[in-house]
Amino acid sequence: MTELFELINNKLLFWSLISCLTAQVLKIVFNFFSEGELRIGIIFETGGMPSSHSALITSLTAGLGLDSGFDDPIFALAVGISLIVMYDASGVRRSAGLNAKEINKLSKSFDEKSTLNLKETLGHSKLEVIVGSMLGPLISLPGIVFIGSPLNIYRYIFN
Repeated sequence: MTELFELINNKLLFWSLISCLTAQVLKIVFNFFSEGELRIGIIFETGGMPSSHSALITSLTAGLGLDSGFDDPIFALAVGISLIVMYDASGVRRSAGLNAKEINKLSKSFDEKSTLNLKETLGHSKLEVIVGSMLGPLISLPGIVFIGSPLNIYRYIFN
């Protein structure tokens, strides 16, 4: 039971997940202003502005740097993983989404009744990744410094 409590009370994990969730909620706002429609379901989709993957991984990386020291090898590892995740989001996954879009077009051009509909919003533009990568530390670092762990939030509310 102690391990579960420690996991739930992990401030780095908590604030990284809050950053990711915030990025997902912001997708609703950005989509509303860019497309003119309110789509709540976009919160469960990949792709779009901002990148929640980038927000999560940079949040965790910044928190590790703050907690363990920016000269710690774990921080260096986290930076490397962050760069891979962000490159993947704007490179490989974006390319897969663009390919899906073209395959869907080809499918419709060959057969109007085709039911093939591949998911097209898989990755992110460079701007979406940059915004997500800035959002993560902007949320997590103040949260870690000024509030700390989820247990502290509980204490603030109920004491």
